[in-house]
Amino acid sequence: MHSFRNNKLAAAALLAVASLTLTACGGDDDSATSPVSVVSEEPGADKASTVLSENPFEKPDMVLTDTSGKPYDLRKETAGKPTLIYFGYTNCPDVCPLTMNNIAVAKKSLPKAQQDQLRIVFVTTDPERDTPAALGAWLKGIDPQVVGLSGDFATVQAGARTLGITIEAPKKEKGKVVSMHGTQVVAFSPKTDAGYVLYGEDATVDDYTEDLPKLIKGENP
Repeated sequence: MHSFRNNKLAAAALLAVASLTLTACGGDDDSATSPVSVVSEEPGADKASTVLSENPFEKPDMVLTDTSGKPYDLRKETAGKPTLIYFGYTNCPDVCPLTMNNIAVAKKSLPKAQQDQLRIVFVTTDPERDTPAALGAWLKGIDPQVVGLSGDFATVQAGARTLGITIEAPKKEKGKVVSMHGTQVVAFSPKTDAGYVLYGEDATVDDYTEDLPKLIKGENP
């Protein structure tokens, strides 16, 4: 309980400092607050990541379903592997595909051996529509090596909460299904399996390209 309480406090502080808010993926395209411009127009951001030096996150204890329809024990399958976790959904028109593509492009700059070491995990916040088959088809166009996971929404929501990430059940607004979710990417160390680096939605391809070689080794970016 003490560790979980510390993680909650750390998450609250980080969210306040980084101003990380819920994003309504699937909102109106003409919204003046669309996250697309924020993500794509700040390639020189000085603080793309926050290192959780004192209170790293524990990896969510979740068993979900991968794109082949098989059970995937997140902790077991990614143990000792550098891992990036992101919560989003395939029908998101903006920040979700951009974030995943940024990471996928940066990954290609790594040597083949390091690419194979890295685990990139995409957990859907819209499991009713994001079936294993739908996730697999979507991720194939981004990076076939990305692990796509779906499952019971309550399980996904609880797992995200342990990382200080808030997600809400999808709902229909103006004829569209909208999924509200935090846009953070959490990096887990291969040395400790702890979530020790957090990225906001302003992280760019260049940021991930610079940081991935260090994250692969469990070093601070």
